[in-house]
Amino acid sequence: MISDRLKGLRVIRTALPAEAEKIAVLHHRARSTYYPDGLPDDGTDWTAAWRGAVERPDGQVLCVVEAGVITAVASFRTPQDATAETVKLFQFHVDPDHWRTGVGTALHAACLEQWQAEGRRTAVLDVHTDNRRAQAFYARQGWVPDPEQPPADGDHHLYLRYAVEGE
Repeated sequence: MISDRLKGLRVIRTALPAEAEKIAVLHHRARSTYYPDGLPDDGTDWTAAWRGAVERPDGQVLCVVEAGVITAVASFRTPQDATAETVKLFQFHVDPDHWRTGVGTALHAACLEQWQAEGRRTAVLDVHTDNRRAQAFYARQGWVPDPEQPPADGDHHLYLRYAVEGE
């Protein structure tokens, strides 16, 4: 039966503007897991923010779709103060119901493939200090502390770097 075969199909593709609300819901579910008192409401309209990220001509949003459902998303572009050889991973989220299924590893590999195709040499990101799960994931993928951005007192983020070249 075709529907049974499609059940396990995993597709990684560019996100569409019409998917911004679904991506915002996934983003909220994933981020809520590492805030002990719940995700702070800073007033950001995340649906609009994700639609903007998807529509940016200077960036890209990749998503993992399984059985018609978005299960992970990654947003990246050249940071404002960097050369075209550097890419910043701004957002990387896996729906908590899909943790430890290989979705994040597959999405990370797709990002890496895209960065290599674009001639990127270095990737950077920042991760919340309370998000131990993400820190462990990035370490398994080969990310290391960024020597150009050591942790500052009171900062709630760790800055990581990845050598894209030579992979």
